[in-house]
Amino acid sequence: MSATAKNPSAKVAMYADMFSAMGNEARLRIMQLLLAAHPEGLVVSEIQEELDIPNSTLSHHLDKLRMEDLVNVRRESTFLHYTANLDALQEVLQFLYAECCTRNKALKAEQIIQICR
Repeated sequence: MSATAKNPSAKVAMYADMFSAMGNEARLRIMQLLLAAHPEGLVVSEIQEELDIPNSTLSHHLDKLRMEDLVNVRRESTFLHYTANLDALQEVLQFLYAECCTRNKALKAEQIIQICR
């Protein structure tokens, strides 16, 4: 069992770090692009073309997302290919869902599903 599974505070801290990583406009836009390109993902040049930000800045943002396990990267020849880590995103969304929709019923599941459509 992982340390975060044993320690609820560690799990909350992990989710806070994930949300913090996505709390930057450029990184949130990167996540949107990668989700839209799922399952193929995008190479760095495609992300850069879409966002029109300097390569060094993009590299910083991608590293932050990778460090928080929100994106996966694989090398294909000389290209770095990025995809959204759907397992991590599902986990963080389930964390929020458990609090708002199951424990205290602040929102109904149908309201969330409707937002996503």
